[in-house]
Amino acid sequence: MPFTPGDPNINKNGRPPGSPNKQTRDIRQAYQNLVEMNLENMTTWLASVAAEDPEKAMDLMLKLSEYIIPKLARQELVGNDGADLLRNVKFQFGPDINNEDEREDV
Repeated sequence: MPFTPGDPNINKNGRPPGSPNKQTRDIRQAYQNLVEMNLENMTTWLASVAAEDPEKAMDLMLKLSEYIIPKLARQELVGNDGADLLRNVKFQFGPDINNEDEREDV
């Protein structure tokens, strides 16, 4: 049955935007409990994997971290009215090799 605006049978006060539903909340809590109860085991398991394949162990650590540390969204840094903040920034990593006055004789 499609949603019809003004339908009196619709809960107008439904779940607030951004709040997780109960099943999602319960699953996250169960997963958190599982991880917390197995921290020592996970360290042992990870060490076992690392003994055979360190790259795979690192990959597992990175995958697990996604559930603990939120991913950062990219943000563009701009000044007032969208002006480029870095337009006057210059980096100097050593003498200019094209300038004979700045080169050191080796």
